[in-house]
Amino acid sequence: MATELRHEPLAGLRVLDLTRVLAGPLCTMMLGDLGADVIKVERPGTGDDTRGWGPPFDDRGESAYFLSTNRNKKSVALDLRAERDQRVIGELMRGADVVVDNFRPGTLEALGIGPDLDARPELIWCTIVGFGPHGRRPGYDVVVQAESGWMAITGEQGGAPMKMGVALADVVAGKDAAIAILGACVARARRGAGARLVVSLAHSAVAALVNVAQNTLVTGRDARRWGNAHANLVPYQLFETADRPIIVAVGSDAQWHACARALGLDDLAGDRALATNAGRIAQRERVIAAMTERLGQRAASEWMVRLVDAGVPAGRVRTVLEALADVDASPLTGVAPSVGGRVRFPPPRLDEHGETIRSQGWGAFASGHDAS
Repeated sequence: MATELRHEPLAGLRVLDLTRVLAGPLCTMMLGDLGADVIKVERPGTGDDTRGWGPPFDDRGESAYFLSTNRNKKSVALDLRAERDQRVIGELMRGADVVVDNFRPGTLEALGIGPDLDARPELIWCTIVGFGPHGRRPGYDVVVQAESGWMAITGEQGGAPMKMGVALADVVAGKDAAIAILGACVARARRGAGARLVVSLAHSAVAALVNVAQNTLVTGRDARRWGNAHANLVPYQLFETADRPIIVAVGSDAQWHACARALGLDDLAGDRALATNAGRIAQRERVIAAMTERLGQRAASEWMVRLVDAGVPAGRVRTVLEALADVDASPLTGVAPSVGGRVRFPPPRLDEHGETIRSQGWGAFASGHDAS
């Protein structure tokens, strides 16, 4: 877990959040974790779409999905088509340092709410879209996973394409947006100018292919599914032990030698043909077969001791409950910030701060409660 940044580096930064669902709310929550004042604008009556994405719901009726990405914000319900509410949004925009939205291109502009950097050249406005600055399709994570190549390389060899267990395209794009905003804040501090930013889920997802994309670019051959194995490293995959699965992830030739010795596979450790990763890839089936047979003979706990003591990267396949036991996490505010900062406010109820925001604008933070 990242070291907590008690000094809140973004303290005083005003962020107007015109987003909903996951990528945008995650971005603005990260800024709020680092100290920014975040006002979340929601639809009257229903609010963020994810308020209804359940069960599960907590004992107050709030969905777990909404709670996961909306701490450290204050909520105001405003109708973007109502003239009175548009005036409130206009006031909030004039006082904001950063505006984040994830409406389809042209939607806000048609309502007269779009960015006007000519009037406010210091403003940073970030739009998160699905398929580029001119795309009209909604940016749904699973669609992006399909079109970005992710599903083509995820799943068992010879099996059907498979999506990730987490809406990771949204998560990656949300983090990309936060990084872009922070970069724009640094540039503004140096030059005084704001920025118009557009982050695309599709582009973020393709960029996140990293070495898989580079393999394809270098070879000209399309990538394929490897299941729990690795295209470039052997051994680097899941193995069944006598009681539960583990991952063994050998990343260097020295680690391979240590791994083979730790498992008692002395014949493989002494085979010069397997001394390099290229050699092990050439004999992938032999290496994996020997390790599979050996690891299946004893419990994961015993193998973990041997592998860790030998300096070999390895880990048990744990459940989500097991993983959460190792971190600071709350049913109300979620997993503690991974980039530093702190939890100051729990996720807001719909329009919880509406009256104060309508009357005081950004002054609502002057008298705000602090969860810590």
